[in-house]
Amino acid sequence: MTPPPGTSVPPSSSTPGPESDARFAALVAEADGVSVEGWDFSWLDGRATEQRPSWGYARAMAERMARARAALDIQTGGGEVLASVDRLPPLAVATESWPPNIARATELLHPRGAVVVADADEPPLPFGDRAFDLVVSRHPVTTWWEEIARVLTPGGTYFSQHVGPASVFELVEYFLGPQPAATRAARDPRRAAADAKAAGLEVVDLRTERLRVEFFDIGAVVYFLRKVIWMVPGFTVEAYLPQLRSLHRQIETDGPFVAHSSRFLVEARKPR
Repeated sequence: MTPPPGTSVPPSSSTPGPESDARFAALVAEADGVSVEGWDFSWLDGRATEQRPSWGYARAMAERMARARAALDIQTGGGEVLASVDRLPPLAVATESWPPNIARATELLHPRGAVVVADADEPPLPFGDRAFDLVVSRHPVTTWWEEIARVLTPGGTYFSQHVGPASVFELVEYFLGPQPAATRAARDPRRAAADAKAAGLEVVDLRTERLRVEFFDIGAVVYFLRKVIWMVPGFTVEAYLPQLRSLHRQIETDGPFVAHSSRFLVEARKPR
């Protein structure tokens, strides 16, 4: 999703009826048929916006890559973020578990000299001890802190942007209803910092932000939930057709559906 424009899309004056139903059918069919491989959200340009964290993860990660000798990108997705780096280190490796993403990451990263390794995202990481002086990950599903500490060289750094607690839960709870307190509190950055310390790492930076997200049409919602599959597990258009119709009418009447993403930046260092 692109950064928010200066002005939001105004509410539509349309009311439920044949034209609205036809728009709904067309938007849903389009979003349900498009590929969701990789981790590129450009299909949502003009249809949804998300504020970017102020720390600029991709830029800050690229700066660290330029200084590294051997770097590992865990759960690289389709390799899009790593491929955006101007200068990769002499040894650059990425791991990914989902076959379509592995293929996409290979296509993007092999020409840059980076190696893509198929990995189940479960410990152990398929690398020797002290193999990398930089380990990065953008939005990891799970974080195996002891494994990260094991593969880092003394003085090496883990640098990552994580999804924080209750991210985009306005949308999640629209479809699933109120979530338990424990679910809303998952992915707590304080817990991540404690786990990093328990693995023997020193946390040198920890920042959190909550950011505005807007969905301008129901197609954007369908695409997002198909791509980010853990938001509404088992999501299909057929299973949630009544909620989708209701949300389509709400967007047409009231304007964009607003939610808030949660992000935190963590940088941890292995003692020398």
